[in-house]
Amino acid sequence: MAELCPPDSTLTALDEETLWDMTESHRWEIVRSICPSRLTPYLRQAKVLGQLDEEEVLHSPRFTNTAMRVGHLLDLLRTRGKNGAIAFLESLKFHNPDVYTLVTGLQPDVDFSTFSGLMETSKLTECLAGAISSLQEELSQEKGQKEVLLQQCRRLQERLGQAEAHAESLRQLEADHGRMKREVSAHFHEVLKLKDEMLDLSLRYSNTLQEKELAATRCRGLQEELYLMKQELQRERLSASCEREFRERSLKMAHSLERGAEELSHLKEENEKLRSLTFSLAEKDILEQSLDEALESKQELVNRLHSLRERAVVAERQRTQYWEEKEQTLFQFQKTKVDCEIYKEKMNALQSQVVELQTERDKAYSARDAAQAGISQNLTEKDALRRKVFELTDQVCNLRQQLHRLQAESPQGPKQEVGAREPCRRGKQRLARMFAICPRDDSPCSCLSSSEAQLWSDLSATSSYELVDSFRSSSPVPPSQQSLYKRATEDFRDPWSFSGFLEIPEADGRASPGAKAGDADLDYEIVCRADLPESESSLQPTSRSLCISASSVPVRRRPARKILSQVTVLAFQGDALLEQISVIGGNLTGIFIHRVTPGSVADEMALYPGTQIVMVDCEATEPFFKATLEGTTLEQAVGLLRRVNGFCCLSVKVNMEGYKKLVRDLEAKVATSGDSFYIRVNLALEARAAGELQVHCNDILHVTDTLFQGGGCWHASRVSPYSTKDTEHGTIPNYSRAQWLLVTLVQDMAQQSTVPRKSSGGPRKLVRIISEDRTKDSPLCSSFDGAQSDASKLEEPCPRCFWAESCVTLVPYTLVQPHRPSRPRPVLFVPRVVGKMLSEKLCLLQGFKKCPAEYLSQEEYDASSQRGDIVQEREVSGGQYCVTRQAVEFLMEKNTHALLDVCLDSVRALHRMGAFPIIVHVAVNEKAARKLRKALQRLGTSEEQLLEASRQEEAELDRAPCLHGSLAPDAWSDLDTLLGCVRFAIADEQKKVVWTELRTR
Repeated sequence: MAELCPPDSTLTALDEETLWDMTESHRWEIVRSICPSRLTPYLRQAKVLGQLDEEEVLHSPRFTNTAMRVGHLLDLLRTRGKNGAIAFLESLKFHNPDVYTLVTGLQPDVDFSTFSGLMETSKLTECLAGAISSLQEELSQEKGQKEVLLQQCRRLQERLGQAEAHAESLRQLEADHGRMKREVSAHFHEVLKLKDEMLDLSLRYSNTLQEKELAATRCRGLQEELYLMKQELQRERLSASCEREFRERSLKMAHSLERGAEELSHLKEENEKLRSLTFSLAEKDILEQSLDEALESKQELVNRLHSLRERAVVAERQRTQYWEEKEQTLFQFQKTKVDCEIYKEKMNALQSQVVELQTERDKAYSARDAAQAGISQNLTEKDALRRKVFELTDQVCNLRQQLHRLQAESPQGPKQEVGAREPCRRGKQRLARMFAICPRDDSPCSCLSSSEAQLWSDLSATSSYELVDSFRSSSPVPPSQQSLYKRATEDFRDPWSFSGFLEIPEADGRASPGAKAGDADLDYEIVCRADLPESESSLQPTSRSLCISASSVPVRRRPARKILSQVTVLAFQGDALLEQISVIGGNLTGIFIHRVTPGSVADEMALYPGTQIVMVDCEATEPFFKATLEGTTLEQAVGLLRRVNGFCCLSVKVNMEGYKKLVRDLEAKVATSGDSFYIRVNLALEARAAGELQVHCNDILHVTDTLFQGGGCWHASRVSPYSTKDTEHGTIPNYSRAQWLLVTLVQDMAQQSTVPRKSSGGPRKLVRIISEDRTKDSPLCSSFDGAQSDASKLEEPCPRCFWAESCVTLVPYTLVQPHRPSRPRPVLFVPRVVGKMLSEKLCLLQGFKKCPAEYLSQEEYDASSQRGDIVQEREVSGGQYCVTRQAVEFLMEKNTHALLDVCLDSVRALHRMGAFPIIVHVAVNEKAARKLRKALQRLGTSEEQLLEASRQEEAELDRAPCLHGSLAPDAWSDLDTLLGCVRFAIADEQKKVVWTELRTR
């Protein structure tokens, strides 16, 4: 190794704070004048800057200019301490001597003796040679640029001369253009004047024409008015003459009666005169004719006067009638107005009453919630007391067993007593409410004293009374909205009994309380008798006489009944139900009847396309067969309906809007069914045929059809990790086939003595071993057991169901749901030893901070635990050290990643709190452990301990309810490069969609 150069006494004598104060005081001049690409080679040789740091400074997209890059470089060197400051000042001595003089006040000297001991002499020489060569290259480049600029200057001068000549010609053209422009403007002004004169003339002409039209219009109007006035004058004259004639005639008729006697005397005198005169026959005839005409005209006038009087009487009568109708209408209007006011007041009173009722309803709801909370608290306390009673009972039993064992060992103890007490030697029973209600005879409680037996009998009686009176309140959790809906439905409908549709005596139709309790719930599930434990088998119906074949039972149809004004229950003979109807739909849309066979029983029961099946009940022919079809997939629904072969009850409702939308989507090929859910694949599947989708372990798929191409396979699409959009699509095996493939793969790997887990840096992972309790409800596999329980197939040995005797099965697919958190997610490292080292480094960077553990007293701990705010706890004397939800949310609200030092079991608690942590798995092997030797020594941990912890925590990753990011051991060389890889992985995971499992644990 080359001999190290002696340090500079002027700079090395100063402490770290002084050096950085000198640098920070001239930060603006440094950022403005230096270039970071010239300094980074020397800083890398001085080992104060890594390769990732250099790439981040020079090529990071966050820094858009040189000043930001230099500022970030200074921040990185500040974290390196005194060596970073000395190396930076020495690099300025080479490349920016004026800045070096400005900062230190010293003249730059390239003497090797003045350099610090950060770099060996040979490396310093190499660095200086590299700097000189880079300067020579820059000088040659500048010379070449100078020649290019000179040539460009000559070309520009030539172009300048040509441009001047061209400008002279342009000036001449501009002068000609100005002269022609002035002439054109003069002519243009003349044209404008002519246009103005023409416009004035046209305006005058148009005004004259308008005045002429107005005069003509006025003249026509006056003529029309004159004509109308003439017509009115004629009508007035005519009416006046008629009135005058009528008045004269009426006066004449009135006076004619008065002067009748005078006229008669006058006529007599004239008659005498005429008699005395001698007239000719012609004159006599004329006089007689004129007399007759006068009499006729008089009679006509009398008749006309009589008709006019009659018309006046009729008009007066009509006027009186119309006036009475008007008065009556006004009276009705006033009455209607008063009624309207009264109704308005009534409506206001009703609205106020409705508001009061709503207030009372809200109070009742709050009182009900408080009562439910009190009930749940009482049930919790009761369960705790029962648990204590069972523990004390077990202790008493154990003490009695020890006493009997001691008596048996003593020579005085009789052998018969030992034999009599021997059946009491049994293991500790599992805590169950059923044993508390009715303990078995062979349990340890059978060997109690009389006082203890009395206690057991009181407890059993109390529990039985509670079971009969409040069988719904068996859970300490308050009832949810769905539970309240079920109870309302149960109260509305009549209890199911065979007496409604089977002619069976009442004595034979009685069932146990367990059966009634099962009928009371509407949350049905398929339960096989073989899967029921011994304690639950006692709740089955005791009467076997009810299991009569449908063909031998006389059926009496009953009318459909409405449940909650939407759901209708239809009871009919459903022999081979899937031959009578065909269904479409899925878990997203619901199960709909698509076709009905004409003439079938389903057709006679008025089932038609568009009817949604809500629930199927076949307990009349197959006990414990009640299932709800809401939320089930198409494959599950077909499997359940295929089992219906006899008398059944279907709960249906009409949903034509949803059915029409589904049919439109199917016809437009937007969808192939009504299924839509997301799964996490727990095994690798190869694409062995065309159309199949190649799937890797831990892939997220979107299943859109569970009965694709007739069954046996699902249609699914791979989901993009950064969104929920579908990318590549194809077919995958259904749940039962995938389960068989998973078991086969595990068996092959076990025979080959291979570990079904991805080794560190090895090939891609093949399987993810996840087991599930068969006694719990699984939304994916609940229908497959039912579909395979056909009577014709029960006796055939099925290789796929060799695990059916066990209560635990392997899970090929797991239901998941997406989340898009907007705030920075907490970070959790696996293994935790590596996480402690990385947390110490990440805390120095912006955006990361450790989540501290808080000390809680016992009262605070109990309150936080009851609220569910505890993420992880560690017991100490007098209290607990806990990581709480408040601490995690406080850091998330500050836009900071919370660095957690917790185990993987705490991930589910974080999910319940709405925090979705980023799990970073750092794969560690022996080579990677040697890279972290110094950091492990600081923590007091050996390499063997790190490898053992890594193996144990990697085994727990399969049980994590979400995906995780992994770093291969070959991707990093030391702790600094590992830190850069971890930061990049955290940023990438923050952008991804979080998928959490819905699997029942």
